[in-house]
Formats: sequence, structure tokens, C-alpha cells
Amino acid sequence: MALQAGIVGLPNVGKSTLFNALSNAKAQAANFPFCTIEPNVGVITVPDDRLIELEKLVKPNRVVPTTVEIVDIAGLVKGASKGEGLGNQFLGNIRSTDAIIHVMRCFEDDNVIHVDGSVNPVRDKEVIDIELQLKDLDSVDKKIAKTEKLVKTADREILNGYDILKRLKAHLEQGKNARSFDVSVEDRIKHIDDMFLLTMKPVLYVCNVDEKSVVKGNEHTKAVMDAVKDEKAEIIFISAAIESEIAVMESYDDRQMFLEDMGLSQSGVARLITSTYKLLRLITYFTAGVQEVRAWTVTEGMTAPQAAGVIHTDFEKGFIRAEVIKYNDFIQYGSEAACRDAGKLAVQGKEYIVEDGDIMHFRFNV
Repeated sequence: MALQAGIVGLPNVGKSTLFNALSNAKAQAANFPFCTIEPNVGVITVPDDRLIELEKLVKPNRVVPTTVEIVDIAGLVKGASKGEGLGNQFLGNIRSTDAIIHVMRCFEDDNVIHVDGSVNPVRDKEVIDIELQLKDLDSVDKKIAKTEKLVKTADREILNGYDILKRLKAHLEQGKNARSFDVSVEDRIKHIDDMFLLTMKPVLYVCNVDEKSVVKGNEHTKAVMDAVKDEKAEIIFISAAIESEIAVMESYDDRQMFLEDMGLSQSGVARLITSTYKLLRLITYFTAGVQEVRAWTVTEGMTAPQAAGVIHTDFEKGFIRAEVIKYNDFIQYGSEAACRDAGKLAVQGKEYIVEDGDIMHFRFNV
């Protein structure tokens, strides 16, 4: 299954409006809580100017961009960890995603009801953080209880795991997310990852602002930036209302003129998709031929055979080698043949780690 990012937030902060702008899906965006009951999945095209440049040079019959999946999840309320509102369903849907897009309302509008009666994005963030932390504490407590039964064996690895779990519990009890817990990658994999903690997931904070705040932000976005400064998380400003207007414009030129009038170089949706793609640790490689120029999605660290398997499992099973051209070299020399003549085509084996922007041709035998 493809990696997914889930859009979360309190009811009525603009999640579904933003999701509609992202995917043109028909999630109900109404002015009341819980208008999105079931998670809606949108398969979103990832904007990539490199495809445009490759199309100019190769002149293929068709161009196929890559995609990322984004899930719109029902709004959360206080007490979700105890089953309040749609709590259990919300938390279950979050657990199945690989990253979190946390939307916070950072605009004033008397016509749009706030579930808590006033606009305070830091408070809203804390509500969601606390509910996720409480659920994670429950998971950690259960594992501690199981581990305690094994501590008597005095096995060094079990004792180490027990100590890590106790420290993680204290960390969560301080109102901190698991993703900021200081632990080695090896120990995290051995002792934490099997709990699939909600606050361990990478997060992107999205401040839903009004039109005049979309470039420089406002007092609410400043408060959010101060609140998350220690989390090493990306923050972007988007006006979901503006993105809805852009989404229904059929002409590319009209969209660009609209963005220029707003003082923006690209839409908030484009920035959000690109940031989400990176959040999921995804990169793109290309295949480029007369029939098709296509972008393919792989996870950072994938080898050439694994990347070949994204096209077809037979490519991975019968992998012989990969012929690789760097994107910048292809643009400079203009074709595969010219890159080959200039010595810019490298033959790579099974251990090669794919890099973002690689243009690849696979040799295989089944």
C-alpha cells in the first residue's frame, strides 16, 4: 500500500476545505463539526517542474507524474483518547497513516464557528497533542507491564528496553511527543517502533490563515511558530478558502495571474504536496523515452533493484543492472545518446542507492 499522510485537526479548522482543494474530492465541507465521518483518501499529483523540462527534450507521447495519498480524517475533540466524540475512530485512522498534516485555524471569522468558542491555535494544538500522548501512554504502559515480567531474567537487552520504556513514559507524561524523545535509531527500532506510537509520526504544521496573512502570517501564526520551535517541524501558511478558489479555475494562466496578484510564486496546495512528499521521505526517479516520460516514487534509501520493482516485480526479480543519468546532465546534454557519448551514463549494480532526480533504464532477465 502507498504511504499516506493524514490531515488532522479540531472540527471546523478547514481540513475538509483544504482536502477538497488538494484532490477535488467531494468531502463535505460544511460549517459544523464532524462533517467528515469516514476518512476520505485523495490521490494527489505531485508538482515537479523537472517533468516539464524532460518533456521539452524527449517529446514523448505522454507524461505521467507521480502521486501521494492524503487522507482527510474526522475532527477530534477533548476526551478522544477515552472514546469521546469520534475518538476511537479518529485515533485508529491516524494510526494507519505514515505522517501527520496538522491543520490549525489561524484566522478570525465570526461566521465560522469554533468548537471551543474562540480562535487559539496553540490551545488547539495542545488538545490534539494531549489526546495522542494519552493514547501513546496507554500503549507504553501495556508494553512496560509485559516487559516487567521478563526483567527478572536479567537479560541485558531486556533491561535496556525496560529502561527506555520507563524514560519514554516520563517523556510523554511531561506533555512531550514521542518524536522528540532522545533515543538511538537502533534502540527505537528494537523497543519502540512495534508500538506504532501516534506522536512518533513525522508532522507538518499547516496554519490556515486569511487572505492578507498568507505571505507573512499574523499573531496566531507567530504563536504557533513559538510553540513548535523545539520540534524541528516544518510550518506552512495556507488560506484554504483561497485554495478553493484556485482549484476551480480551469485556466493555468488564470491561476498564475491570481497567485501573482497575491504575491505568491506557487499555490499553497503545491507547497503542501511537496512538503508532504518530503515528510514521507519520498523521492522521485524518472524513466524517459519517446513513448513515455514518467515520474516514479520510491522511499529514500531504496536500492536500484527495489526501484525497478516499483515498475514491475519482474524487474526486481531479474535485475541485472541500471543505467543512470543525473537529471542535470540530461538537461545539459539533451538526450540519452549525448550523455552516453559524454561519459555521463553510469552503469550501476544491485547495491546502488537511488538518488532524487535519477533518470534510469533497467536491464533485467526473467
